[in-house]
Parts: sequence; C-alpha cells; structure tokens
Amino acid sequence: MGMKINGLFKRAIIDELLKYIDTDDILVLHGARQVGKTSILYYLQNVLKTKDKPVYYADLEDSRLKTLLDSGPEEFFKHLREEGYDLEKKLYVFIDEIQYLENPSAFLKLTADHYKNLKLIISGSSSFEIKAKFKDSLVGRTLEFEVFNLSFEEFALFKGKPLPTGAGALTKGKVEELKALYKEYALCGGYPKVTLAASRELKEKYIQQIIDTYIRKDIRDLAKIKDVGKFNKLLEVLASQSGNLLNVTELANTCQLSMPTVEKYLFILENTYVIRLLRPFSGNLRSELFKMPKIFFYDTGLMQLLWMKSLLKEVMGNVFETSVFTELVKKYGKDSVFYWRNKDKKEIDFILKRRGSLLPLEVKLNFDRAEPGTIKYFNGKYGLKDYRIVGLTGEPVGKFLIYPWQV
Repeated sequence: MGMKINGLFKRAIIDELLKYIDTDDILVLHGARQVGKTSILYYLQNVLKTKDKPVYYADLEDSRLKTLLDSGPEEFFKHLREEGYDLEKKLYVFIDEIQYLENPSAFLKLTADHYKNLKLIISGSSSFEIKAKFKDSLVGRTLEFEVFNLSFEEFALFKGKPLPTGAGALTKGKVEELKALYKEYALCGGYPKVTLAASRELKEKYIQQIIDTYIRKDIRDLAKIKDVGKFNKLLEVLASQSGNLLNVTELANTCQLSMPTVEKYLFILENTYVIRLLRPFSGNLRSELFKMPKIFFYDTGLMQLLWMKSLLKEVMGNVFETSVFTELVKKYGKDSVFYWRNKDKKEIDFILKRRGSLLPLEVKLNFDRAEPGTIKYFNGKYGLKDYRIVGLTGEPVGKFLIYPWQV
C-alpha cells in the first residue's frame, strides 16, 4: 500500500476498484464529504495515464459541466469529440459529484446503452441523495463502493509510519509507537485533511469546517430542516451518546422534537455517513429480542468536536469504542457488525458476522480490566470458542487479547 502517485497516497480501496476498471459496470463511489473520494478518482486516473489510457474528468461542481451533462448524453459526446477524443476506442470517464445532475439515472443509462466504449467511474457525496436520484433503471449496471475516512492502516501510511508486516516485525518499541499513533487516530479521527494537518489547532479548525459546511449546511438543505437550533442540539446529544443505546423517545424529549422528525433526521444522518445505527444481533433465541439500536459516529474527531467543542487530550472509553467500531466497518463492511444484549442486560460490544461465523468482541481501553464472563456465556449458548478483547493499555496476554490494529 505504500505507493504514492503525483503526491497522492494509495488508499486500500484502489486495488478493489482496479479489479473492475475494464468491466462494463458503472463504478459508483459514495461516502461522506471530505473522506477522499476525489483523491481516489485522481489516483485512478493517474494509474490509467501511466498505462497510456485516455481519460476524461468532469467535476460537476463546475456549473458549465453540469449544464452540459444535464442537456443530455448527445451533447456530452459532441463535447468529447470536440475535445479530440476518439469514441470508437475505450475512454475512461470520471464524473465527480454526480448528485448535482438533474437526472443522473437517465444520463448514465443512455450513456451505458449507446456508448459501450465509455467506462464510467462516478462519485457522489451522499448515498441518500444519490439513491433518491438513481432510479431502478440502473439495477444491475452499477457496482457500488463505500468510501469511509481513513482506516488506522491508512492513517499510519499518511503519517509516514506504515504498519509493519511480517513475523517478528512487532518489536516492543514498535508496539509503543503504534499505541501512540492509535491514540492520535482515536483522538483526531480519520479525515485525510485533518490527518495531514500539523497542529492540533489546525485539526480542530478543519473538523469545525466540516461540521459547519457539510453537516450543518448540506444536511440542512438536503432535509429542508426548519429548526436549525434543534437540529444542532440533536447532533450534540448524539455525539455525547456514541457507543450507547439510542432511545428515540428520550431524544425527542431532550431536543423538543417530534418522534417522526427525530426519525427523519436520524435517517438522513445515517444515509450521509455521519452516524450508524448499530442493530442488535439476534440469534434464534426469543429471549434476545432487544430492538433498540446503538448509535456510533463514523469519525471520532467529529464526534468529540460536536460533543466537547474540542479534541480531548486523553482517549475516553466511548471514544475508543467508537474508533474500534469504525475499524470493524472499514475492514468487514457495515452490515457485518452487530451488538448483543439480552433481557438480563448482559451485553457484548460487537458481534462480527462473516462467512457464516460469529466472533464476539469486547472493547476495554485497559486490557487489565478485561473480563470475558459475558462472552463465555454467549459462546456457551452459540457453541462458539473464539472471541477477542480489544484494548490499548496494560498487557495483552494470550491470543484472545488484541490491539485495535489487529482486529
């Protein structure tokens, strides 16, 4: 992963995208604002250019290009020909911020139908907005990729301290360095621009900018939010609860909003990748039917700035748990992660479900406080042997205790 092209870092998703770079599918990248989608598009273009492949790039924040594409594919192809592109040959077309088009579905469908030589690679800032604008006509034509902010492995790379690989690479000194690095990751989150900012003050400024510009403004416009004060209050309350069970009734009362309004805001925040409502794992045992979701933020820096108005100096338990949650999502996908709680209030932080197997994970900032009693109870019920306790300080003894970069 250590490659850099034209000053751009190689993100983990690049190799995945390159597998499909010559198929007939339309590749769609979506994720929150500022997580690096445009840089990924640039990186892919650079890879293609080094192989002498023709590429065309359109950023729809440029209103002239938006107008051109809105007037239909024919006009766009005319423009490509005028620019000197040979449409009889393969052309890689990158379109950034596709949600600005009046009707992206129609444009993409007509392009895919009539110009087989055009390979479309597109990005959009919010799945909510893209889904609203992508009609069913595109079913089976698109391959969707979710882009999150930096994983810890990418964060380490951006910091110039790539994770060591190979047996014996984790010396005691290296572990201490990684612990300090992970602490910074948990405290500042994984927005690329924030990661590369030199000072804490600058990091806070950039996160605040993301909150003001994208979360407050974008989402406000998207959701046609009338009472901005109450919406902001809701964001703050949610940030203080990351890692906790979400009680919508309580939330509505605290923010003086109606239940349907709270549910609408939650839906939008989830679909614009600000938060994730984590569902409970329910096996075949009726006694476990516990419906309330847990709330998690996708970025710990964002969560702290909304909640505390500044980045903390020390990692708190819920910040650490949130950071571990984001790592699991980036590695295994958001549909593979659950939590578990039964009627007796026995609870396990995360249940990782993949390839038909279950892995319970408990998060404890300090390994010395690890107590696997509930996990053993759960494993007994489900006939499992394996589990992990994820921590950062103290001594991880045995194979069940791991650091967050080992999840």
